[in-house]
Amino acid sequence: MVKHWRVDREEKYEIVEKWFLKDLEMIDGKEADTDNPYFDMHFHKVYNMEAYSCASKYTFARTLSQLNAMYLKKDLKIVNFDETYLNDDSIWSSSNRDFLVVMRVCFYAFNLLCLSLCRLS
Repeated sequence: MVKHWRVDREEKYEIVEKWFLKDLEMIDGKEADTDNPYFDMHFHKVYNMEAYSCASKYTFARTLSQLNAMYLKKDLKIVNFDETYLNDDSIWSSSNRDFLVVMRVCFYAFNLLCLSLCRLS
């Protein structure tokens, strides 16, 4: 966990607490269907966290999942996250998540438009 603050025009960072990935039991995104940066990390106790943005929260969860798969291969629970954005093999996966969210909305809107123009027999 990193503490961030500003002194005049300088930004300062201080490592406040460290954990081992092997001790992480679960990551709880709190609400999968809302755009919020808050999540909980469950170790021997629950830590409430806030990411810089919702996209960075998902990037963090994806990174932890990949590190777990690569090194520990244990069952890491990731709950209350939209699975579409957690999987790198997803059609919506990219480094530019905001663009892809807009693209996904446009895709659904286009499908609705096509369906509304279809004639019913």
